[in-house]
Amino acid sequence: MPGDKRVSAASARDHTRRVKLKSSSQRPSGLFWSISVIFLVGIMALGYQAIQPPPPKICGSPGGPPITAPRIKLRDGRHLAYKEHGVPKEKANYKIVFIHGFDCNRHTAVVPSMEIMEDLGIYVLSFDRPGYSESDPDPKRTPQSLALDIEELADQLELGSKFYVVGYSMGGQAVWGCLKYIPHRLAGAALLAPVVNYWWPGLPADLTTEAYYQQFPRDQWALRVAHYLPWLTYWWNTQKWFPGSSAAGRNPKVFSPKDLEILARMTKSRDPKMAAAVGSGRQQGEHESAVRDLMVGFGSWEFGPVQLQIPFPNNEGTVHLWQGDDDGLVPVTLQRYIALQLPWINYHEIPGAGHVFASDQAMADTIFKVILTGEK
Repeated sequence: MPGDKRVSAASARDHTRRVKLKSSSQRPSGLFWSISVIFLVGIMALGYQAIQPPPPKICGSPGGPPITAPRIKLRDGRHLAYKEHGVPKEKANYKIVFIHGFDCNRHTAVVPSMEIMEDLGIYVLSFDRPGYSESDPDPKRTPQSLALDIEELADQLELGSKFYVVGYSMGGQAVWGCLKYIPHRLAGAALLAPVVNYWWPGLPADLTTEAYYQQFPRDQWALRVAHYLPWLTYWWNTQKWFPGSSAAGRNPKVFSPKDLEILARMTKSRDPKMAAAVGSGRQQGEHESAVRDLMVGFGSWEFGPVQLQIPFPNNEGTVHLWQGDDDGLVPVTLQRYIALQLPWINYHEIPGAGHVFASDQAMADTIFKVILTGEK
């Protein structure tokens, strides 16, 4: 039997050697998967870091832009910067809050000529919307929160129990929020080329689809991202691999020939100091200004304009909407539909006009006379 023991011992050693060889042959595979997982996690971390916007440079903070404008402090501690135009509010017959458009600020207010303002007694209060120029960002901004900001701004500056709101472009879109949430504070309202959200409740799918695909492909994709993947909006509009939003990228191709004429006149007449002030809209960072506008403007709203009730049931005020029929940013077909569904809207369509028609001084004078007196 000793021979059998030797065979058994040899077999045991051989089995141990095979197990060790098998184990050692498996180690590279296990190491490979471990390295792969670490690599994947690293790529995901780098990707997450790449899509995260940098923190805003708050005005007045260390390293941030200086505070040059008068500001109010809101209920939640944020500040809104503002600018006053026209006659002193104590002597004014009409007090108006102007809401600026996309990539603009308080300096780009559409106001009538000084002659008209003095003749009618008009006071206009423009302000930087949250995140723009010198107003603090509001990461929780919604159509309702902006309307409440406007109400508080008017109260702190003592505009009285009722005031007018006039909004241009993305600011015009914000007027819908005022009509929804603070109609009791309004003496009247005007929307100038207000931006349309293709996902608003109440808009017919066939009409929105047709209008949506009339945009440049780059804008179709930019708005899809803003609506369905808002957390990716900043990266989408700042990366260099493919084009982002035309508006965010300041692409002149979206403007009509009439628009380009008006913009050229404005650029030529504007002094360098004012040009610098107008261009300061994104100074706190793109994410809380232009990008936040895209996320809110084309996000999921809890209401659509066609669902609004009449804000002035006793005819104590009027609502006007102006739209150019050659607007490359806002589809006139959807604007027409909204106006048809709201019989209390006074709709004014301007033949041949583009998106910036209200910046023409003669047009601005007409708009304000119609809003305030009904005269053209």
